[in-house]
Amino acid sequence: MKTMAMSVSVLAVLVAMPSAVKAQDRAAIQKKLEGEYKLTKVTDDKTDIVTAGSVIVLHKDKVMMVAATASANPCMNTYKDGRITPAKACGVGDKIRKIPGLGSRIPGADKAPATRNYVSDEKFWVTKIDVQNNAVVFDFFTDAVNDVRFKASLTIPFPAGLPSADDALKMIHEVITVAPAEDADKKDDKQQAAGDKQEAPSQPAPAATTEAPPPPVEAPPPVEAPPPPPAEVALGQTPDEVVAALGQPQRKAKVGVKEIYFYKDLKVTFVNGKVKDVQ
Repeated sequence: MKTMAMSVSVLAVLVAMPSAVKAQDRAAIQKKLEGEYKLTKVTDDKTDIVTAGSVIVLHKDKVMMVAATASANPCMNTYKDGRITPAKACGVGDKIRKIPGLGSRIPGADKAPATRNYVSDEKFWVTKIDVQNNAVVFDFFTDAVNDVRFKASLTIPFPAGLPSADDALKMIHEVITVAPAEDADKKDDKQQAAGDKQEAPSQPAPAATTEAPPPPVEAPPPVEAPPPPPAEVALGQTPDEVVAALGQPQRKAKVGVKEIYFYKDLKVTFVNGKVKDVQ
């Protein structure tokens, strides 16, 4: 009996081991992805952004999204064989509503949420990342388009099972990446290589009867101008005043009524065209 009990215990441990390993792999992928794609927090009514995360660039056509404030779940899209395909149910109500005469005769068709297809090079935000055993699911949220924000989900399957965290990130990079920050300044031209300058040819010695010319008068050293005072940004300034003081920002982001200018060591937030916060 003891031998049988021990065998059952060992079998239970062996059965549980793959699940534990998968859980560790999922946690590693989750950590890697959330480190790459900073999550955005939105308001409860899905009308605005509370905390802005990474701006995401789409590299494939096309992700179907529904109005963020609609009660319907986000439209589920799936990436497979290099293409993104939305679920068949996505946008059916919107299509019916747009058919002349037909939509008015179908109950509830007039309340179908608006939809929009997002294509390559368009940008939006990530609000959730869910790593599963055979796929990863992203939830997206957009800036307002004609006063409407949109939401969607995208499933990227793992055909061969859970990959490593690095391999998972490579797969996802085929579809979405973080938008790069714009270069703020141009690099200076390279200095000329040493030895380019040639020495002037030596002049023959003057004849003994010729008087030597007077030594050249050395010019006084140039007076260095005092350094300009550091640029300052004050609350209430307009974007033009901030650009005049700091130059063009490295990156801009628009979040509802807020507009954020990102500089190398500074972040300036405008609300209604006035400086609201400087960090």
